[in-house]
Amino acid sequence: MNNYYDNHSSVNKGPNLEHDVIMKGRKLIEITGVKQVESFDSEEFLLDTVMGALAIRGQNLQMKNLDVDKGVVSIKGSRIFDLIYLDEQHGEKAKGLFSKLFK
Repeated sequence: MNNYYDNHSSVNKGPNLEHDVIMKGRKLIEITGVKQVESFDSEEFLLDTVMGALAIRGQNLQMKNLDVDKGVVSIKGSRIFDLIYLDEQHGEKAKGLFSKLFK
């Protein structure tokens, strides 16, 4: 009998470290690797992902599915216009967008 025990495999340490974005017909988007939903309304979602902040803009946006344990978010809408990553390299842009969002 093997006494090796991998204590990391049975412990959920938050959202999945992999980050994927799957868009279907500019009306449905599924995102993995989401750590937190910062804010959302019918025109914009701001997500904190394992690859940085992600802003999604569109028309009539709604959260279709949210699984915090798995780090999965599904968003549907009439039309998705933009997917914008706010990298730390572009800190000024990120600060500008965050300050506009939270005024």
